[in-house]
Amino acid sequence: MTWRTPALIAAVLLPFALTACSASKNADAEPEATSKGFPYTVENCGVTTTYKAPPKRVVTMNQHVTEIMLELGLAKSLVGTAYLDDQVLPKYAKDYASVPVLAKEYPSYEQVLAANPDFVYGGYASAFTAGDGRGREAFKKAGIETRLNTESCTKDDQPMDTLYEEIREVGRTFGVSDRAEAWIDQAKADNAATAKKLAGLKPLSVFVYDSGDKTAFTAGGEGIGNELIERAGGTNVFADLDKPFGDASWENVVDRRPEVIVIYDYGATTVEQKKKRLLTDPALAGVPAVKNQRFAVMPLSDAVLGVRVPAAVDKLAAQLHPEAGKAATTP
Repeated sequence: MTWRTPALIAAVLLPFALTACSASKNADAEPEATSKGFPYTVENCGVTTTYKAPPKRVVTMNQHVTEIMLELGLAKSLVGTAYLDDQVLPKYAKDYASVPVLAKEYPSYEQVLAANPDFVYGGYASAFTAGDGRGREAFKKAGIETRLNTESCTKDDQPMDTLYEEIREVGRTFGVSDRAEAWIDQAKADNAATAKKLAGLKPLSVFVYDSGDKTAFTAGGEGIGNELIERAGGTNVFADLDKPFGDASWENVVDRRPEVIVIYDYGATTVEQKKKRLLTDPALAGVPAVKNQRFAVMPLSDAVLGVRVPAAVDKLAAQLHPEAGKAATTP
């Protein structure tokens, strides 16, 4: 393009200069807005990461971490998700529908890379199985930061405190600490309200039936599942199992005589099918929970380290101790 006179050059360049000046001011202002609280360094399951700014393109693997992101108002940061255990909560449905589903279960490493993320958030250790090519080191080499839900790497903890810290650290990582702290405050209030309703009631012995035929896959003493039972007015008969989930023999189920069986609802096997398996096993006929048909039901997504937990405690408490709910509503 040829300019004919100095006057014309000046006339044309002046608006560009003003625009450039304005853009420069905006560019200076934007990092201040998005980088408040950064750099932020956090240690997560043995991996230390320093964030200079919030991640912008996120892939979530496993439902409970997807729901953490949605609860914190971070739907627009999600460029991909995978692996539902059941259905997201109705309040998240619209936001969830806007996120590409990369795979029904875990996506391959190549499928994750195709979404061009700068951050991958996994709910279970299996999300980052190195043998499947999805190890955290592999993502790091590709310039992608990662986070693993801390239920997969904590022991001898207080799981509800671990949940609060999980929400707090994710909030810090994405520059939404105010939202995270507001959620934590409400969760503490909800937990206190449930505890008040259960005050003075005798805990019931509880066996969790997740799945299994030859052995019973159940909730152990580590992790949020065990604390959820305790806060709901129960005692986990397999609290001595030093992991969040594990196998128990049916002989031990019989010996420990649970008063209530909590069935985890997910996957292809229905709750009714699981009840039938328990009720028709002659070896279990003398177990109080089976004999009295005392069952409670929880979606699996309620029983992992995510934002559903405080409400899940209250829902389970209502099933274990319906008298507490009636007492709470009596004038």
